[in-house]
Amino acid sequence: MSETNIEVTLREITKDNWRDILRLKVAPSQEQFVASNAMSIAEAHFNPEVAWFRAIYAGDVPVGFLMLEDDVVRQEYFLWRLMIDEQYQGRGYGRKALELFFAHVKTRPGADAVETSCVPAKGGPGSFYEKMGFVYTGQEENGELVMRRELRSRKGVGL
Repeated sequence: MSETNIEVTLREITKDNWRDILRLKVAPSQEQFVASNAMSIAEAHFNPEVAWFRAIYAGDVPVGFLMLEDDVVRQEYFLWRLMIDEQYQGRGYGRKALELFFAHVKTRPGADAVETSCVPAKGGPGSFYEKMGFVYTGQEENGELVMRRELRSRKGVGL
């Protein structure tokens, strides 16, 4: 089975796999762009009303982590974290994980779009997000550029 055919899934982080998820790391040159998984999981536990987080698996191998800020009261959805371990980057796992993420967000109340933000620096994730349909909004938050991806087709609007 080629890597492109390996099934990518989003799985809960449990007492059985949390250590494996904490071992995942981005390349040293990417550490400025994403918090550690330990920091992310801690933030999620201190924000349980809005944090939805999952491990990214390729087959039965943990390869990454993602987290959603899931604000159903304001009907705002934000890709809070996305990381793929440095040894698994470039294999399509991030793309597949985001497709699953988008499908999940579409199930949330009033979810027409999802936003994220990224550090505007060489080697950052901005170009990857653009390939995944995010566009820069012109807004800045905490020194990061905000991006938005529409989740619903705009067909029929204005007709």
